[in-house]
Amino acid sequence: MTGRRAVLIVNPFATAVDEHRIALVERTLGRGADVQTFLTERRGHATELAREAADYADAIFVFSGDGGFNEAMNGLGPGAPPLGCIPGGGTSVLPRALGLPRDPVEAAAQLAEALDRGRSRTISVGSVNGRRFGFNAGIGFDAELVRRIEANRSRAGRPGDVAFVVTLMRLVAENRGRFAPALEVEGLGRAAFAFVANTDPYTFVGSLPLHVAPHARFEGGLDLVAPRSVRPADIPRLFRYAATGRGQLDDSKLLSAHDLDRIEIRCDRPLPLQVDGEDLGDVTEATFVAERGAVRLLV
Repeated sequence: MTGRRAVLIVNPFATAVDEHRIALVERTLGRGADVQTFLTERRGHATELAREAADYADAIFVFSGDGGFNEAMNGLGPGAPPLGCIPGGGTSVLPRALGLPRDPVEAAAQLAEALDRGRSRTISVGSVNGRRFGFNAGIGFDAELVRRIEANRSRAGRPGDVAFVVTLMRLVAENRGRFAPALEVEGLGRAAFAFVANTDPYTFVGSLPLHVAPHARFEGGLDLVAPRSVRPADIPRLFRYAATGRGQLDDSKLLSAHDLDRIEIRCDRPLPLQVDGEDLGDVTEATFVAERGAVRLLV
């Protein structure tokens, strides 16, 4: 017995999770702690499990995709034990943004060492309409993309990166490359859609990081990037900027702000909202808040 108590929350339906990998992760974490494993059974279950584990565990590990990490974060209050995110999804943005390897057993080994040495990092998180997010949230374009990808996932399992790009291009083509103003960012002006970042990169496509808000950092507030409108001629430049994080975007066509504590958005009509790649349905208003220093992560 090690004396340390750890809880491992597993989403058994995540892309890279199976019984063999669960056993390897348990064995790896078990070298430094007594591990109790729970499998999620429904949407929101990881939030409940994390909230309960926070009362007695010395660390909470989550082996899942980004949806599981997001749910666990929403179950942690002040003084909660550190959270370790083990990549089990197809993208797993949060652990990759923290510098962890994509292999779950290698990541578990690093996180077990971090627990043993007391190595953690306190980060800020965002919340929108009361729901926390770790790395990004968006209204409009990227939320619609998330919704379509989720629909494809339910029909044929998780779509790969090629399917992601095809879905993206179809969405652009359906709108003929034009996106008119559809929302108002209080104090800044009107925009077609909005990206809110808690870190950089915003997300990944395969091994390619997308740098929507290259100055965003986990320890800071929220960054906003919102095109005022988009025309066909703007699409290549926007894609190039996202892929490289470099180049100038025309300020006359873009709303942007760095290290904000609060962002309020009102939509002309109900628009889709996503957090950390999870579809939260349509909204007409959204209030984003930076919760500074809210979550402690093993790194």
